Amino acid sequence: MTQQTKWSQFGVLISVFFFWGFVAASNDILIPVFKEKLHLEQWQSQMISFAFYVAYTVGSIIYLVISKAIGGDILNRIGYKNGIALGLVISTVGALLFYPAAQDASFALLITGLFIIGLGYSLQQTAANPLAIIMGDPHTGSQRLSLAGGINNFGTTIGPVLVSLAIFGSVTASTTKVADIGAVKTPYLILGVLFLLVAVIFKLSSVPNKIQLDPEEEVSKVATPTDVSSPYGIPSRRSALSYSQLVLGMIAIFIYVGVEVSTASNLPQFMKVHLKSASGAEFPTQNIAPFVSLYWASLMMGRWTNSVGAFGVSDGLKSVLRFLMPYLAFGVFLLINKLANHDITPFYVYGLIIIALIIGDFLSKGNPARQLLLFSLCGITALLIGIFSDGYVSVYAFTSVGLFCSTLWPCIYTLAIAGLGKHTSEGSNFLIMMIMGGGVISLLQGFLADKLLGIQFSYFVGVACFSYLAFYAIRAKAILKAQGIDYDVKTSLAGH
Repeated sequence: MTQQTKWSQFGVLISVFFFWGFVAASNDILIPVFKEKLHLEQWQSQMISFAFYVAYTVGSIIYLVISKAIGGDILNRIGYKNGIALGLVISTVGALLFYPAAQDASFALLITGLFIIGLGYSLQQTAANPLAIIMGDPHTGSQRLSLAGGINNFGTTIGPVLVSLAIFGSVTASTTKVADIGAVKTPYLILGVLFLLVAVIFKLSSVPNKIQLDPEEEVSKVATPTDVSSPYGIPSRRSALSYSQLVLGMIAIFIYVGVEVSTASNLPQFMKVHLKSASGAEFPTQNIAPFVSLYWASLMMGRWTNSVGAFGVSDGLKSVLRFLMPYLAFGVFLLINKLANHDITPFYVYGLIIIALIIGDFLSKGNPARQLLLFSLCGITALLIGIFSDGYVSVYAFTSVGLFCSTLWPCIYTLAIAGLGKHTSEGSNFLIMMIMGGGVISLLQGFLADKLLGIQFSYFVGVACFSYLAFYAIRAKAILKAQGIDYDVKTSLAGH
């Protein structure tokens, strides 16, 4: 019998996905503001992304060291729900550091606060992703991850707008002065309070504290379809790193998060340089927030679309929803920016670009390897258009990368932990460790933009990233098929 999604538990769980997105996207507004205020080079301003994302790796290493020291997995000891609550408390400390950081315009305190928030997020992500998969039919786990990711991107859509309002609220559209970054302390103080509140809610909720994985299970029931070719006769291996789909998947996560974050975090500088007014003045920083918001809203569009399979509706209704969901998410973006008094008329044309996402979703047929390949090729195309065009065409090309990054996390995650069995938790931690790619690749692109290629041609870094992801899609499919896991077999994972 198909296990139904436990919506009451899932509703509590996805609250942390919102917080992850809010902070991650807000960084893209902090980068140009601190760059102007403290006269930083582009690569130095990317230390904001670097500090935040490298914390995931440091947190994962700490997790592994403590697990080895206590002779068992931390989350298996303290529980998954308790782990998320603890991670929220850690992130609270980082959020509260924003008060002195903003008050004194201290770059060191700012990146320290972001680093500590990232440490907490590392523990939260290690626990939350497997929980999202097991809260219902395991074979629609990929769609539930997409739905959770859609909530994450609701946070990424709101974050840049609210933080920009906090910083530029008192600055008129015509002024050219640099805003007072001391104003940023208020939203992060509120965020710290919310972290604590949600930690308490988690502690009192019915969210599972344990994940029941049979230690003798030979193949993961989390990510493996039920009617594939004999998947349960595969001998268990010594560690998660013995599975090549995971090792290559770790590189894929590193690169995927890298291209997703670096595309957005370098977008403000690209717009400031390439969208000059008739007088030659740079594009105003305070007008960049809607475009950053659109980039992250694009991920929301894709994830809402891909999550349709998690709802258990008829095939006919699924087809309708897969067309409507991205435009519903687009409507949310327009509404948020309209309420923030931004001019939204330049964004109407983006509705045509969304058609490419819908076509890619239909062609993928719910197969994670096929979707990863198709969307990687679309990402390469979008970046090349952005590199070799001018004006708003290039801006919309770069923002459309968000559409094609939207479902890559659940695709890579599903392929990487497929067949790991009792090593699933360990494999999940290794994948979370690689989120540091968001910081490393952003820093690399910023350095190349400053020293070698210029900001527009620095987006070739993203082209290289998507090329590897296309390779991983092909290679992972072959590896899993050799292990008896074939996603071309029609299963409930497809959700169509």
